[in-house]
Amino acid sequence: MADRLLFSKTGRAKYISHLDLMRTFQRAFARAGIAIKHTEGFNPHPFVSIALPLSVGYSSQCEILEFGLLEGADPEEVPRRLTAAMPEGIIIHQCYPAQRKLKELTYLNYIMNFEYSEGRPQESEPAMQELLRRDSLVIRKKSNKAKAGYTEVDLIPLIQRFNLECQSDTLTLDAVVRAQNPGLNPELIRAAFCREYPDLAPDFVTFHRREVLDGDGKVFR
Repeated sequence: MADRLLFSKTGRAKYISHLDLMRTFQRAFARAGIAIKHTEGFNPHPFVSIALPLSVGYSSQCEILEFGLLEGADPEEVPRRLTAAMPEGIIIHQCYPAQRKLKELTYLNYIMNFEYSEGRPQESEPAMQELLRRDSLVIRKKSNKAKAGYTEVDLIPLIQRFNLECQSDTLTLDAVVRAQNPGLNPELIRAAFCREYPDLAPDFVTFHRREVLDGDGKVFR
């Protein structure tokens, strides 16, 4: 049976790429003196796998890493020891045995902040409401597999629910979207909004993954 870590990735750490993050964990396990399982073959290396890799620049409080503790290791000690070996911004919250298959991970809850340096336009909230309540919202998505270099994706079926909250200089979108097969990167929501309402395009957008959910909308671990 595999083991899992629940960890957060914030601050400067959100700019660490997926591959660099994998290497960071491999080195951190070694520095912390935590013995984990290795891959088999001619060039064995520590086995670590991150579920649904996070885009560079996104923060998260609910990342899941799968690995294997060797017998004799104390899982309760892992969060403290591993966090001490990690760069600033990566905190290990929990170590636990995997009970569910990763394919059961169905939805992701994202918080997107559309920030306006000169104050949020009054039209931004109704514009976002109109956009996400359409019957269809097709946008091009880059694809290395497609001959044209992109595929067309309808965002609406991939958005399970959403809520909007406004402040003087920020429009906050709290959205639950499909995680996989197919999944929705919330960057496409930003791109669609800026395409449809260029006059309301924000100066900056932040993306934060708040929770991972199963098909019933319950927290997945």
